[in-house]
Amino acid sequence: MNHIQQSDGTALAPGKTDIVVIGGYGSVGRTISMQLAKQFPGRVYAAGRSLQSAQLFSEETSGRVKPMQWAVGSDAPERDLSSIALIVMCLDQDEPGLVEQCLEEGTHYMDITAKVDFLLKAGRLSVPSPKAAAVLSVGLAPGLTNLLAAKAAAALDKTDRIEISLMLGLGEHHGKAAVEWTIDSMGAEFEVAEADRLCKVRSMTDGITAEFGGKLGRKRVYRFPFSDQRTLPGTLGVPDVSTRLGFDVNGIARTAAGLGRLGIFRWLRWSPMRTLSVRLAGALHAGSEQFAVRVVAYGPSNGRSAESGCTIRGIRQSDMTARVAAHTAEMLLARPELRGILHLEELLDADSVWSAVRTESASELEMDLSFEITEISTARQGRMPTRRGV
Repeated sequence: MNHIQQSDGTALAPGKTDIVVIGGYGSVGRTISMQLAKQFPGRVYAAGRSLQSAQLFSEETSGRVKPMQWAVGSDAPERDLSSIALIVMCLDQDEPGLVEQCLEEGTHYMDITAKVDFLLKAGRLSVPSPKAAAVLSVGLAPGLTNLLAAKAAAALDKTDRIEISLMLGLGEHHGKAAVEWTIDSMGAEFEVAEADRLCKVRSMTDGITAEFGGKLGRKRVYRFPFSDQRTLPGTLGVPDVSTRLGFDVNGIARTAAGLGRLGIFRWLRWSPMRTLSVRLAGALHAGSEQFAVRVVAYGPSNGRSAESGCTIRGIRQSDMTARVAAHTAEMLLARPELRGILHLEELLDADSVWSAVRTESASELEMDLSFEITEISTARQGRMPTRRGV
């Protein structure tokens, strides 16, 4: 894992002013493009494989966002980056060739995708004397989950384990790519860090009950292949990290876990069943548009076993992903001297980001610290919580 590297203090090369959002006319990308266009008028391009789609979106913005054609993939030609100050990537990739090119040619890069294999490959890139920075794990999960994990861990003397719980509202409209990823992940087997080693687990298993606070209360959450649980052991030095997913409608996550135990998700490998499932899931709007994140870090504090927790709640996770991305892009453009590869928690902190992106309908960043009570008998052991809004 590369972290922030020392630079010679110079800015990006002269003439680099453009901001290119690849996937910038998609479900989340269009929101990022429009937010950046407000801050950087005349400099933002929404790019993607279809120039026609980019042009139509540009017309919707009255030209505030400009169109650009940009193919992504191993067969895509290398692009001229001489005028580009920042690339914001909203599309999944298999190989980090573009990241490497940006670092070599002095173009900042930011990625909001969550494909584990790609992020691990990008994090392992070794570019001698990079001329720009690449920021990975930007958004809600990964992104805000990483920041909350870093904050919770910092409250302890040493962190032995981190549990991340994410609750999503089933009433929110999601883009096709997000729905496909969720469906494909339902029966997936994936690796997580446990006790400094990689172990294979399966989606929608090993459920726990998470306390999200507010009116949401307690929800059942199950393992899910979010990338934060693979990258945080490297950035925070925590040997055991897990991420789980649940939903606002009671019983849905538990039902999905039951279907997984019956082997139903194996049918999703059959193309017609996958297509039908994606269509049905995309049309499902049975709950609210709320989301919530609860992160708990476990370890010693002042010589006692402790739990440190952080919680946030809000509306429309896709919009929040875009707000985090736009804010991070602004921070990155304000740091032209930054060099190297880093994840969001290595650049920014939870308090400043949540303060910048939080909407009126969102909660404060809530933090709690509890200690194991050792002065009383084992039969009556409990925890003494301390809660504070941050």
